[in-house]
Amino acid sequence: MSPSFLLLLLFLLGFTTIPATSRCTTATFIKTYQKCVTLPTQGASLAWTYHPFNATLDLAFSGTFISPSGWVAWGLNPDSPAMTGAHALVAFPDPSSGSLLLLPFVLDPSVRIQNAPLVSRPLGLRLLSSSAVLRGSRSPSDGSAVLIFATLRVSPNRTRLHHVWNRGLYVQGRSPTIHPTAPSDLASRATIDAASTATETAPQAPDALRSAHAALNAASWGLLLPAGVAVARYLRHRASRGPSWFYAHAATQIAGLLLGTAGFAIGIVMGNRSRGVEHRLHRGLGVAAFVTAALQSAALLFQPKATNRFRKYWKSYHHLVGYGCAVVGVANVFQGFDVMGLGRSYWKLAYCLALSTLAGVCVALEVNSWVMFCRYAEEEETTTTTTRAGDSMEGGRASSSQKQGLMNSSCWTPTMMRIVLNELSGALSKNGRTLSTGGILLDCD
Repeated sequence: MSPSFLLLLLFLLGFTTIPATSRCTTATFIKTYQKCVTLPTQGASLAWTYHPFNATLDLAFSGTFISPSGWVAWGLNPDSPAMTGAHALVAFPDPSSGSLLLLPFVLDPSVRIQNAPLVSRPLGLRLLSSSAVLRGSRSPSDGSAVLIFATLRVSPNRTRLHHVWNRGLYVQGRSPTIHPTAPSDLASRATIDAASTATETAPQAPDALRSAHAALNAASWGLLLPAGVAVARYLRHRASRGPSWFYAHAATQIAGLLLGTAGFAIGIVMGNRSRGVEHRLHRGLGVAAFVTAALQSAALLFQPKATNRFRKYWKSYHHLVGYGCAVVGVANVFQGFDVMGLGRSYWKLAYCLALSTLAGVCVALEVNSWVMFCRYAEEEETTTTTTRAGDSMEGGRASSSQKQGLMNSSCWTPTMMRIVLNELSGALSKNGRTLSTGGILLDCD
């Protein structure tokens, strides 16, 4: 195993996510609440007072901006602890005046892809009042704290509420853009009983599992399997290598498949431990890569013999599925970097450098293969031309195309010399002369 590969593996194993933590408080500069809870992500907290006699809830959500032009949001989901379907209050600076605005938004399923800007519209909740204020500063900046106050009426027999919260980098007009997709951002939700303070937070997979999942899949699907494809493509036709290309190809693919299977299994475990966190594209690409790898392995059990007439169809299938598996695997590695919030990290840069090195080697070998192919084809064409010319000696004359081929040749073989001498003898015999071949020098390597 090369030192560069070990270095990349150690880089990928270094992924860590340290969540920010803070202690909640029931006191704000406006009023004091009865209960509070520290929310599990983004250093956020929630304080509230529940009035059972009229089933109203007064609350204050505390969050922080991550950019001066960003946004902070808190909301409730009537049905499930998820972002989709939530009714949210979003605080952000007014682009024209710079003052803090608080607008309501309903997050329908289209918010996942955000084909169109979000448009503010009234909430479906029975919201009685709402406001937002900055704490400790006059204008939002990176790290500025904001308080979102809300008073709403709830059903007396439904005090378990699904809270969601998040923050983003910037706002387009008055429409908040998509938030970061780090695991802590995607787990920003909790179910809290307003009457008893019982809290159910979104489970998160341990950092060690995420690091192992990333390292194993990047090394296997992203590097080893494409390298195995390159070994088979560029070393198979080198006779001097013998069967060593096959052993190298098989060893690389087996190692990649074993590591990839381990990474795939860890991904399943992470999915089971993180209910409600869905990465549909990443999961779909992962399943597709694993299925194609399994089909590729199963096809080896049905490999026809070299003399079988179905062998060429099996080889076409083997090549197509192998290339497809490599492409899907590499694409999913890049998708995984985005899911982990590492789209602009040094870890992604290290992987890109390793992949670029492999791609550069493949390009060089591909160019060399085409050069060798063209040279071999030219030699075959020259051999065929001279063979046909030699066969036509029985007639004593060479055709015009054969003469042209001889004139263009830089190396005359004995057969080609016989054709030329025959032509010269025929020409001289017409004038009553004879041809002597003494002193003729064959200029051939």
